[in-house]
Amino acid sequence: MGRETESQFHVLAVDDSLFDRKMIERLLQKSSCQVTTVDSGSKALEFLGLRTADESSHDPNATSTSPETHQEVEINLIITDYCMPGMTGYDLLKKVKESAAFKSIPVVIMSSENVPSRISRCLEEGAEEFFLKPVKLADLTKLKPHMMKTKLKKENEKLTKEENEVSKPEIKEDSTVIEILPLHQELESEQHEPMLSSNKRKAIEEVISTDRSRPKYNDITTSV
Repeated sequence: MGRETESQFHVLAVDDSLFDRKMIERLLQKSSCQVTTVDSGSKALEFLGLRTADESSHDPNATSTSPETHQEVEINLIITDYCMPGMTGYDLLKKVKESAAFKSIPVVIMSSENVPSRISRCLEEGAEEFFLKPVKLADLTKLKPHMMKTKLKKENEKLTKEENEVSKPEIKEDSTVIEILPLHQELESEQHEPMLSSNKRKAIEEVISTDRSRPKYNDITTSV
């Protein structure tokens, strides 16, 4: 496994041949790419977090040189050999494209055999390129646009997410206070109405009593 700390793009190279891995690693580093190499499709899935170490331990083709599994892996491109034991490059391509997290990552297939049906099947499944071995430096120049597109897309998604978090409205507590009148005020209001009725009745009785106490004059006429 080889890496270059200061680079613009991160490429995952998958090949069961040590010679081919070293060659593709060297070419990618010349193109200023950070490179992680693995020797099988299952190791690639494990590196991406799509396959656990326990599952890899049951793979008869798995070796003890598996890279450290990362929780968050930023890969800009995957380049893989087609003919590999256990999981082929085509199988790896399908797994990556089925993943919601990695389906947008460009996948490039390499093969030493020029089989048109194989090439068509990979391209139809979503492969960006199909290179015939030995891969040349001129071939890798075709990868830059694919990696740039993926990198810009991730940066835009990250920026959009940050903007949404900043513009999210704050939920403030409602400061409206509902005034509840004390119970004794309601009782006083209810008691006040009978008192008014009682006073009114008392006033009427006093008027009647006064009328009864006045002398009565019958047959009195008034003329002007």
